[in-house]
Amino acid sequence: MKRILFQPFFIRLFNWEYWPFNVVYGPLFLYWFFLSLKARSFFFFNTSNPTIKNGGFLMESKKEVYDLIPFEYYPATLFFKATSPLQDILALIKQRNLKYPLIGKPDIGMKGMMVKKLENENELLSYATNSKVDFLIQEYVPYKNEIGIFYYRFPNEEKGHISGIVKKEFLTVTGDGISTVEQLLSKSKRAILQLPTLRVKEKEKMNIVLKEGEVLIIVPYGNHVRGAKFLDDSSLADEELTNTIDSICKKVKGFYFGRLDIRYNDWEELKQGKNFSIIELNGSGSEPTHIYDPRHSVFWAWKEIAKHWKILYRISKLNHQLQNVPYMTTRSGLDMFKQNSEYVKLLNGN
Repeated sequence: MKRILFQPFFIRLFNWEYWPFNVVYGPLFLYWFFLSLKARSFFFFNTSNPTIKNGGFLMESKKEVYDLIPFEYYPATLFFKATSPLQDILALIKQRNLKYPLIGKPDIGMKGMMVKKLENENELLSYATNSKVDFLIQEYVPYKNEIGIFYYRFPNEEKGHISGIVKKEFLTVTGDGISTVEQLLSKSKRAILQLPTLRVKEKEKMNIVLKEGEVLIIVPYGNHVRGAKFLDDSSLADEELTNTIDSICKKVKGFYFGRLDIRYNDWEELKQGKNFSIIELNGSGSEPTHIYDPRHSVFWAWKEIAKHWKILYRISKLNHQLQNVPYMTTRSGLDMFKQNSEYVKLLNGN
């Protein structure tokens, strides 16, 4: 029985966090339709964050979002066109004095696709050569902890709110002095789903035998699709943290709704606004990713998603009414989805 339950099909079947997007969100589409009728627009979300393309729902440039954030709050970041000459990339990195390892990521992101830690110049050149899309090269943030904080503020109110906190545990193995890394991964249901990819992208690690108690981070990204475990820490949203995050977000012009993915050193320091870095700021397309805590049922997740959609609707409507921000037309909205579909195909080709 245990052998059956460790098959990828059954792991996905019995753990809703791995269900396809349309299966998870399908039962909620009627509620989205209801909100759209109230707003008189199927694409009302674009007004939620007026300074971000499409409100940050799809196809927004990370570089343009970083430009809205005070530079002291995010890692040093360089933008390159897909056609940038390699010598120009190396020259600018040297000029900015960026040190390895670095992080490469597409300028328009999609569920952690094409995000890679670059350990040296050869890996950087390979990444740049193979990229079919514009990309960013970013300073690696060494802080060991990562969380996602969901923030919102109604345009007619002075103070914002934290509606969710997700703690991210990277895909990690602990050695026993006998088993290879691949054998250790095979004992974890979460890791089993990543094995086909890891055997290709991390093949040099698969046959390593770790000492007993030795810990190895296999995937150093807090991305659910790439094996990170998400835990709901929303109860930690006290007044001190809320005030700190609210103060930061108010400095991001036109930002009212979304999730900040943050690397930080120590929880108390983060609450004081010290020793942290915003590695991503996501807009209206953000998921309240604390729903993916394995302790939560899909029914609880549906309730939480609906709550955030209602907040998104209220903020979008207020910006539409108070700031005269126009809703996206149906044609523009459909074009956005078409562009996104074509862009995903490019990312999959990398």
